[in-house]
Amino acid sequence: MAFFDAASQPPTVADLAGLLAGTGHAVRSGDRARLSVIVADRWRAAALAEAMTAALGADADAVEVTDSGRGGLLVRTAPAAALTGLADRFARGAVKSVPSGWTPTARALRVWTIAAGRTDAAGYALGVDPHAAHIHPALADALGRAGLPVSVVGVRAGGPALRIRGRRLTARLRADVGEPPPGGTAHWPAG
Repeated sequence: MAFFDAASQPPTVADLAGLLAGTGHAVRSGDRARLSVIVADRWRAAALAEAMTAALGADADAVEVTDSGRGGLLVRTAPAAALTGLADRFARGAVKSVPSGWTPTARALRVWTIAAGRTDAAGYALGVDPHAAHIHPALADALGRAGLPVSVVGVRAGGPALRIRGRRLTARLRADVGEPPPGGTAHWPAG
């Protein structure tokens, strides 16, 4: 039973760490930063735009959903001062990184699941950035600290992703992330 599932917590900018743990990116410009992610499904784009807007609150001048030009949908925030701390924590210079000791919250797990989660024959997979393989082990450690031990899987095994195996752990993830957004049931962890 999850005592602090995603629905029980108010939205914050820290929730958007789930984007950076997955396939999202941050770009810093001066005292502002922008988050972006490319997704394949409209339900993902809509749910992420909603999560970004809720997390940014008054700083949510614009969250944009457009054609990525690569067969997906680009979801991105406007540059916002509220995102600079998050962007800085998930970067080491110009290289994507994972903050030391970071443990994803239920809301960050929800954002990650919306952006890059999927069921597969071997369990449930959380997609990770294919261009940042150096952070995959640190993300696996972070999920372990959250009570979700995972396997790092490569392209040949359906990745790059972090795979959660077994009904108990998949149900634990579902308890943390809550109910699927509209349209996301087929890609959501089983409860």
